[in-house]
Amino acid sequence: MPDPSSPAAPKSGLVITAHPGDFVWRAGGAIALHAAKGYRMKIVCLSYGERGESQFAWKTAGVRLEDVKAQRQREAEEAAAILGAEIEFYDAGDYPLRITPEMLDRTIDVFRAERPSFVLTHALADPYNFDHPTAAHLAQEARIVAQAAGHKPDPDRAYAAPPLFCFEPHQPEQCGFQPNVILNITDVWETKRRAFEILAAQKHLWEYYTRVALNRGVQGGRNSGRTMTYGEAYQRIFPSVLEELA
Repeated sequence: MPDPSSPAAPKSGLVITAHPGDFVWRAGGAIALHAAKGYRMKIVCLSYGERGESQFAWKTAGVRLEDVKAQRQREAEEAAAILGAEIEFYDAGDYPLRITPEMLDRTIDVFRAERPSFVLTHALADPYNFDHPTAAHLAQEARIVAQAAGHKPDPDRAYAAPPLFCFEPHQPEQCGFQPNVILNITDVWETKRRAFEILAAQKHLWEYYTRVALNRGVQGGRNSGRTMTYGEAYQRIFPSVLEELA
């Protein structure tokens, strides 16, 4: 991996996701778009989604937990490769997802090593899925601790906390999700859709998230006055700092 502090190093983006499907449905366009622009995209996938996010995998008679985990890992690795990202798994388990001190420490190290230009993660609340805000909390805490000079002190380290964006949850109205960014993913939609179709364990969501992308594309076009067919919605957590408003 190139030294992120080198002027010649590519920019990077970091995605912290609870389950394998989440980064595809909700941030696959952003991942593919920035990878195509030369960003080094890194995904931290906390679990394999083996218990609660693998409905179709469990319909096979006699299937074992380790079989489902292996299937979901293969799917996630292939989907990440299609989108142009590298992926790291924590194997934290899901339903419930529990973060250990070791996982937090590893995530802080990832922030410092990657020095991402932006971070994508889950909405801050989700009454339908407690794993999702758990992952979002990890992303926020690691972002904060990574900038603390007294955590693993290194006088030669240069680090600035990146902007953090929450990607759209499955039930946005119930999660307090307030989209204030719509990303045009039209140019990479076919790449994102191909990544969808890797996720056989959740094929019931393929068409749902196609409709979401079309709806956000309409909204993006109306708000920008530019042609947009497919979009992804995000909620920016920290304010933008601008020199002018136009």
